[in-house]
Amino acid sequence: MLDPLKLQKAELIELRSDFERPKGGGKKITVQFNPDSLKLSFANQISPDGQQGTSGKLHVGAGTTKLTFQLWFDLTLLTGAQAAIKDVRDLTQQVTYFITPQKEKEGKETKYIPPAVQFHWGSFHFDGIMDSVEETLDYWSNEGLPLRATMSLSLSQQKIQVFDAKPPGAGDGERISSLLAQGGSPTAGRPTGTTPMSQASAGTTVQGMADASGGADWQSVAAANGIETPRFLQPGQLLNLNPVIRAPGR
Repeated sequence: MLDPLKLQKAELIELRSDFERPKGGGKKITVQFNPDSLKLSFANQISPDGQQGTSGKLHVGAGTTKLTFQLWFDLTLLTGAQAAIKDVRDLTQQVTYFITPQKEKEGKETKYIPPAVQFHWGSFHFDGIMDSVEETLDYWSNEGLPLRATMSLSLSQQKIQVFDAKPPGAGDGERISSLLAQGGSPTAGRPTGTTPMSQASAGTTVQGMADASGGADWQSVAAANGIETPRFLQPGQLLNLNPVIRAPGR
Protein backbone atom coordinates (compact mmCIF):
# COMPACT_ATOMS: atom_id res chain seq x y z
CA MET A 1 0.00 0.00 0.00
CA LEU A 2 1.31 3.47 -0.87
CA ASP A 3 2.13 5.82 1.99
CA PRO A 4 -0.13 8.88 2.33
CA LEU A 5 1.35 12.01 0.75
CA LYS A 6 3.41 14.10 3.14
CA LEU A 7 4.11 17.67 2.03
CA GLN A 8 6.94 19.69 3.49
CA LYS A 9 5.82 22.02 6.25
CA ALA A 10 6.87 25.64 6.64
CA GLU A 11 9.15 26.71 9.48
CA LEU A 12 10.08 29.86 11.41
CA ILE A 13 13.79 29.84 12.25
CA GLU A 14 15.61 32.31 14.51
CA LEU A 15 18.67 33.85 12.82
CA ARG A 16 21.73 35.67 14.08
CA SER A 17 21.39 39.45 14.10
CA ASP A 18 23.49 39.66 10.90
CA PHE A 19 21.02 37.34 9.10
CA GLU A 20 23.95 35.19 7.94
CA ARG A 21 22.92 31.86 9.50
CA PRO A 22 20.60 30.29 12.09
CA LYS A 23 21.33 31.37 15.65
CA GLY A 24 23.03 28.71 17.76
CA GLY A 25 20.45 27.42 20.24
CA GLY A 26 17.84 29.70 18.66
CA LYS A 27 14.14 28.99 18.33
CA LYS A 28 12.72 26.92 15.48
CA ILE A 29 9.05 26.04 15.06
CA THR A 30 7.12 24.02 12.49
CA VAL A 31 3.66 25.25 11.52
CA GLN A 32 0.58 23.09 12.04
CA PHE A 33 -0.93 24.07 8.66
CA ASN A 34 0.97 25.50 5.70
CA PRO A 35 -0.26 28.99 4.69
CA ASP A 36 -2.97 29.18 2.07
CA SER A 37 -0.99 31.89 0.24
CA LEU A 38 2.01 34.20 0.60
CA LYS A 39 1.81 37.90 -0.25
CA LEU A 40 4.97 39.83 -1.15
CA SER A 41 5.07 43.64 -1.30
CA PHE A 42 7.97 45.67 -2.69
CA ALA A 43 8.46 49.40 -2.07
CA ASN A 44 11.09 52.01 -2.88
CA GLN A 45 11.64 55.20 -0.90
CA ILE A 46 11.90 57.94 -3.54
CA SER A 47 14.03 60.97 -2.67
CA PRO A 48 14.37 64.22 -4.72
CA ASP A 49 17.88 65.50 -5.52
CA GLY A 50 17.20 68.90 -3.95
CA GLN A 51 16.54 70.80 -7.18
CA GLN A 52 13.40 72.87 -7.49
CA GLY A 53 10.93 72.68 -10.33
CA THR A 54 9.73 69.80 -12.43
CA SER A 55 13.19 69.09 -13.83
CA GLY A 56 14.54 67.81 -10.52
CA LYS A 57 15.72 64.22 -10.61
CA LEU A 58 14.41 61.52 -8.30
CA HIS A 59 16.59 58.93 -6.61
CA VAL A 60 15.82 55.72 -4.80
CA GLY A 61 16.68 56.14 -1.13
CA ALA A 62 15.98 52.68 0.25
CA GLY A 63 13.95 49.64 -0.66
CA THR A 64 11.87 47.30 1.47
CA THR A 65 10.28 43.90 0.93
CA LYS A 66 7.36 42.71 3.05
CA LEU A 67 5.92 39.21 3.42
CA THR A 68 2.43 38.63 4.85
CA PHE A 69 0.62 35.34 5.46
CA GLN A 70 -1.71 33.53 7.87
CA LEU A 71 -1.17 30.55 10.15
CA TRP A 72 -3.81 28.35 11.77
CA PHE A 73 -3.69 26.35 14.99
CA ASP A 74 -6.30 23.84 16.11
CA LEU A 75 -5.97 21.75 19.28
CA THR A 76 -8.88 19.50 18.29
CA LEU A 77 -6.70 17.99 15.56
CA LEU A 78 -3.60 17.21 17.66
CA THR A 79 -2.63 13.64 18.42
CA GLY A 80 -0.06 11.87 20.58
CA ALA A 81 1.70 13.82 23.32
CA GLN A 82 0.49 17.17 21.93
CA ALA A 83 -3.14 16.12 22.51
CA ALA A 84 -2.60 16.98 26.19
CA ILE A 85 -2.35 20.71 25.35
CA LYS A 86 -5.46 22.49 26.69
CA ASP A 87 -4.88 26.10 25.53
CA VAL A 88 -4.00 26.99 21.93
CA ARG A 89 -1.96 29.92 23.20
CA ASP A 90 0.67 27.39 24.27
CA LEU A 91 1.29 27.04 20.53
CA THR A 92 0.74 30.63 19.35
CA GLN A 93 3.12 32.08 21.95
CA GLN A 94 5.92 30.26 20.12
CA VAL A 95 5.16 32.53 17.15
CA THR A 96 4.82 35.75 19.17
CA TYR A 97 8.33 35.02 20.49
CA PHE A 98 9.61 36.37 17.18
CA ILE A 99 8.01 39.79 17.68
CA THR A 100 9.10 40.13 21.33
CA PRO A 101 12.03 42.58 21.67
CA GLN A 102 15.21 41.06 23.08
CA LYS A 103 18.11 42.82 24.74
CA GLU A 104 21.24 43.19 22.64
CA LYS A 105 24.52 44.92 23.40
CA GLU A 106 26.15 47.22 20.83
CA GLY A 107 29.29 48.50 22.48
CA LYS A 108 28.16 50.41 25.55
CA GLU A 109 24.64 50.82 24.23
CA THR A 110 21.79 48.41 25.01
CA LYS A 111 19.04 48.00 22.45
CA TYR A 112 15.80 46.03 22.43
CA ILE A 113 14.91 44.62 19.04
CA PRO A 114 12.91 41.59 17.81
CA PRO A 115 15.00 38.57 16.78
CA ALA A 116 15.90 38.06 13.15
CA VAL A 117 13.75 35.33 11.66
CA GLN A 118 13.60 33.24 8.50
CA PHE A 119 10.35 31.92 7.05
CA HIS A 120 11.32 28.75 5.21
CA TRP A 121 9.02 26.63 3.06
CA GLY A 122 10.47 24.30 0.44
CA SER A 123 12.53 26.37 -2.03
CA PHE A 124 11.13 29.67 -0.64
CA HIS A 125 12.77 31.55 2.22
CA PHE A 126 12.43 35.08 3.53
CA ASP A 127 14.77 36.67 6.10
CA GLY A 128 13.52 39.66 8.05
CA ILE A 129 12.06 41.11 11.22
CA MET A 130 8.51 40.33 12.34
CA ASP A 131 6.85 43.74 12.53
CA SER A 132 3.22 42.79 13.22
CA VAL A 133 1.14 39.89 14.52
CA GLU A 134 -2.65 39.72 14.77
CA GLU A 135 -4.12 36.76 16.67
CA THR A 136 -7.78 35.69 16.63
CA LEU A 137 -9.12 33.09 19.09
CA ASP A 138 -12.34 31.62 17.72
CA TYR A 139 -13.26 28.30 19.38
CA TRP A 140 -13.55 27.67 23.13
CA SER A 141 -13.86 24.62 25.38
CA ASN A 142 -16.45 24.26 28.14
CA GLU A 143 -13.74 25.31 30.57
CA GLY A 144 -13.30 28.66 28.76
CA LEU A 145 -9.99 27.77 27.11
CA PRO A 146 -9.30 28.76 23.47
CA LEU A 147 -8.81 25.75 21.18
CA ARG A 148 -8.34 27.40 17.77
CA ALA A 149 -6.45 30.46 16.60
CA THR A 150 -5.66 32.34 13.41
CA MET A 151 -2.50 34.46 13.23
CA SER A 152 -1.82 37.10 10.56
CA LEU A 153 1.93 37.74 10.32
CA SER A 154 3.98 40.42 8.61
CA LEU A 155 7.76 40.20 8.10
CA SER A 156 9.90 42.90 6.48
CA GLN A 157 13.47 43.45 5.37
CA GLN A 158 15.29 46.63 4.39
CA LYS A 159 16.04 45.71 0.79
CA ILE A 160 14.36 44.61 -2.41
CA GLN A 161 14.77 40.84 -2.38
CA VAL A 162 15.12 38.99 -5.66
CA PHE A 163 13.64 35.50 -5.55
CA ASP A 164 15.40 33.06 -7.85
CA ALA A 165 13.23 30.46 -9.54
CA LYS A 166 14.76 27.05 -8.90
CA PRO A 167 14.16 24.18 -11.32
CA PRO A 168 11.84 21.65 -9.69
CA GLY A 169 13.15 18.27 -8.66
CA ALA A 170 10.95 15.40 -7.59
CA GLY A 171 8.61 17.88 -5.93
CA ASP A 172 5.15 17.57 -4.50
CA GLY A 173 3.42 17.90 -7.86
CA GLU A 174 5.52 15.11 -9.39
CA ARG A 175 4.96 12.83 -6.39
CA ILE A 176 1.19 13.30 -6.62
CA SER A 177 1.21 12.68 -10.38
CA SER A 178 3.26 9.52 -9.81
CA LEU A 179 0.90 8.41 -7.07
CA LEU A 180 -2.16 8.86 -9.27
CA ALA A 181 -0.44 7.15 -12.20
CA GLN A 182 0.07 4.07 -10.03
CA GLY A 183 -3.63 3.97 -9.22
CA GLY A 184 -3.17 5.48 -5.79
CA SER A 185 -4.68 8.53 -4.14
CA PRO A 186 -3.40 11.19 -1.72
CA THR A 187 -6.17 9.98 0.59
CA ALA A 188 -5.18 6.30 0.31
CA GLY A 189 -5.10 4.21 3.48
CA ARG A 190 -8.74 4.48 4.61
CA PRO A 191 -11.03 1.45 4.62
CA THR A 192 -12.97 1.59 1.36
CA GLY A 193 -16.74 1.94 1.42
CA THR A 194 -16.90 3.21 5.00
CA THR A 195 -16.68 6.99 4.49
CA PRO A 196 -18.66 9.13 1.97
CA MET A 197 -16.08 10.89 -0.20
CA SER A 198 -16.35 13.96 -2.45
CA GLN A 199 -14.35 14.33 -5.64
CA ALA A 200 -12.33 17.47 -6.35
CA SER A 201 -12.70 19.03 -9.79
CA ALA A 202 -10.02 21.12 -11.54
CA GLY A 203 -9.29 24.39 -9.76
CA THR A 204 -11.16 23.58 -6.55
CA THR A 205 -9.67 24.14 -3.09
CA VAL A 206 -10.28 22.61 0.33
CA GLN A 207 -11.88 25.88 1.46
CA GLY A 208 -14.26 25.94 -1.50
CA MET A 209 -15.31 22.31 -1.09
CA ALA A 210 -15.84 22.68 2.66
CA ASP A 211 -17.93 25.85 2.20
CA ALA A 212 -20.04 24.25 -0.55
CA SER A 213 -20.76 21.21 1.63
CA GLY A 214 -21.95 23.35 4.56
CA GLY A 215 -20.08 20.96 6.85
CA ALA A 216 -16.94 21.28 8.97
CA ASP A 217 -14.42 24.11 8.75
CA TRP A 218 -11.76 23.68 6.08
CA GLN A 219 -8.89 23.25 8.57
CA SER A 220 -10.59 20.15 10.00
CA VAL A 221 -11.23 18.80 6.50
CA ALA A 222 -7.59 19.38 5.50
CA ALA A 223 -6.26 17.63 8.59
CA ALA A 224 -8.66 14.68 8.28
CA ASN A 225 -7.54 14.11 4.68
CA GLY A 226 -3.81 14.61 5.28
CA ILE A 227 -3.72 17.81 3.20
CA GLU A 228 -1.13 20.35 4.30
CA THR A 229 -1.46 22.82 1.41
CA PRO A 230 -5.19 23.64 1.02
CA ARG A 231 -4.94 24.91 -2.57
CA PHE A 232 -2.99 21.91 -3.80
CA LEU A 233 -5.72 19.53 -4.98
CA GLN A 234 -5.53 17.18 -7.92
CA PRO A 235 -8.59 16.76 -10.17
CA GLY A 236 -10.36 13.60 -9.08
CA GLN A 237 -8.86 13.62 -5.57
CA LEU A 238 -11.32 12.20 -3.01
CA LEU A 239 -11.97 14.07 0.24
CA ASN A 240 -13.94 13.30 3.38
CA LEU A 241 -15.87 16.54 3.99
CA ASN A 242 -17.42 15.36 7.26
CA PRO A 243 -14.53 14.57 9.62
CA VAL A 244 -15.24 13.60 13.22
CA ILE A 245 -13.60 16.20 15.47
CA ARG A 246 -12.60 15.44 19.05
CA ALA A 247 -12.70 18.48 21.34
CA PRO A 248 -10.39 18.32 24.38
CA GLY A 249 -12.18 18.62 27.71
CA ARG A 250 -15.59 17.84 26.23
